Amino acid sequence: MKKRHIFLICLALAFCGGVVAQERLMTKANEKYQYYSFSPAIDIYKRVIEKGFVSADLLKKLGNSYYFNADYQEAADTYKRLVAEYPSDVGPDYYFRYAQTLKSLGDYDTANTMMGKFSEMSSNDLIATAYKGEKDYLAEIKKNSGRYDIGTFAYNSPYSEFAPSYYKAGLIFSSDRDTGNLAKYRHTWNSKDFLDLYKVNTDSASANVVKKLDDKVNTRLHESTSTATKDGKTLYFTRNNFKDGKPIKDENGVIRLKILKASLINGVWGNVEELPFNSDTYSVANPSLSPDEKTLYFASDMPGTIGGSDIFKIAINEDGSYGTPENLGNNINTEARETFPFVSRDEILYFSSDGHPGLGGLDVFATKIANGRFSGRVLNVGEPVNSKMDDFTYIIDDDTKKGYFASNRTDGLGADDIYSFLETRPLILDCVQGITGTVRDKISNELLVGATVKVIDENNEEISSAITDFNGNYVLSLDCDQGNFVRAQMQGYVPAEEFLGKSDGKPRIIDFYLEREKVTAGYGDDLAKLLQLSTIYFDFDKYNIRKDSEVEVEKVIAAMEKYPSLKIKVNSHTDSRGRDAYNLWLSQKRAESTVNYMVTHGIAKERLQGEGFGETKLVNNCSNGVKCTAKEHELNRRSEFIIME
Repeated sequence: MKKRHIFLICLALAFCGGVVAQERLMTKANEKYQYYSFSPAIDIYKRVIEKGFVSADLLKKLGNSYYFNADYQEAADTYKRLVAEYPSDVGPDYYFRYAQTLKSLGDYDTANTMMGKFSEMSSNDLIATAYKGEKDYLAEIKKNSGRYDIGTFAYNSPYSEFAPSYYKAGLIFSSDRDTGNLAKYRHTWNSKDFLDLYKVNTDSASANVVKKLDDKVNTRLHESTSTATKDGKTLYFTRNNFKDGKPIKDENGVIRLKILKASLINGVWGNVEELPFNSDTYSVANPSLSPDEKTLYFASDMPGTIGGSDIFKIAINEDGSYGTPENLGNNINTEARETFPFVSRDEILYFSSDGHPGLGGLDVFATKIANGRFSGRVLNVGEPVNSKMDDFTYIIDDDTKKGYFASNRTDGLGADDIYSFLETRPLILDCVQGITGTVRDKISNELLVGATVKVIDENNEEISSAITDFNGNYVLSLDCDQGNFVRAQMQGYVPAEEFLGKSDGKPRIIDFYLEREKVTAGYGDDLAKLLQLSTIYFDFDKYNIRKDSEVEVEKVIAAMEKYPSLKIKVNSHTDSRGRDAYNLWLSQKRAESTVNYMVTHGIAKERLQGEGFGETKLVNNCSNGVKCTAKEHELNRRSEFIIME
């Protein structure tokens, strides 16, 4: 995109390379370059090369001049020569820009190779991190593609049109179609005319007629990228730093960008004033109002910016004053360029970036705003809105799903053109992850029915909750684009939780094992009943611990490890079959066997006692002479765990 650079004059990276003193032409070219006069700089650099003078510094500046003028073929050729002839002088930024130019030319394989080199040299860079995490970004973009029907915009011209914004029943947009400007007012970035704001189809008197806004808004410098309140009475727009009819330059000779506010009074724009967070030393541009008109979004390279330009927001107070600019953070902003924000009624932030993985140049991206936060997934909206060239200034009406964007793709009428579109399928921005599992008692392994499982975000706010069913199961869903705590709790138990960071949304099974807050028991209570353990059974005429009973004994061991002061007595019993004296001996052996098992598994012997009661304490009527089934007799072959202290 050729014209969009005009609004990013000071949002672009600052190129202040050293002056090549030995060559007059290079000195002049570098001066032009330093002041962002890329078009004359290109002409001079080319003349220097024709004279046989080539250096890494010259190729860097020439490549960047082409790059920021969106001449990607020439930029790619220049960067290719730079990488081939001066590899030791090539920093990561140049590999990144080279990759971007290659994407714009459709050479994704070589672009990925260059991005690989960029990642190797920028291990901590936000762009490098994003690239490593999304190496299959083309497949992701393809998945999001095909959701738009693209149409024309009847008011394009052979010049540049872009930055559409809604105004009443029509649009305001930016264009350099007014060729009546004197040559001295042409911008040296790309030798094109300066831009003005135009409106179309805004009222019945001028329906379908393109009309320039009056001279209270438009001046002899740039005006562009606007946003208006719903009542059409307030307009925010971008303008070059301009005062008393003269442009204001910073210490480097650059005319910065500012956001201004105008009011419609009796059908005429007036009361044009600067916003208080503008500056002569950095740029503030590309305003966009939130749906409730209480927040203004914009792009800037002000202090605190991560990259070439970042997206910020600022509160608009009820009294008309403004809050403090807030950077949207590194989930949105990268070390490259993020710009042209637009927030839809459905609280979706659309913006353009060449830092997030894309098809080439600036691509349009979208992310869901959740509770004022911007931590969700950032997705490329896909083709055909995005292309190999620059795609930007995207707006959409959530009611009709119709909208507009601008692009400098080669099939356009002018340098930049506005395109209309119909969104036929929504972009899935919410990342929903299913969580299932059970909640159990940590010692007894008992399923806990009626336990509460909650999803709590990183701000300790409860998002959702569920109650375990009769099988101890729960089912929940959460936003996997942010960190969440999944917490299980039940009265009488210590809560347990697990933290889940951002994920790919695949379902997870999380089982919780809750510890009791305390064991409310006294002398003579059966620990097995308190912990709801299964009964310890023995085979007929045997006293060794059965395999199925080992699990239950281990639970008793776990309880004694949890409560070091706990002492128990193992009472063992037999059924009524066999001689009474033999059964008394057998039960004693069972008690000793249980105690010995626990000792060998780490429980101190002085904490344990064991006693056999034979058939003297049956749990049913299966005494001597009574006919019972094998299952009924088994109920009497058991061990109990009586609390002694």
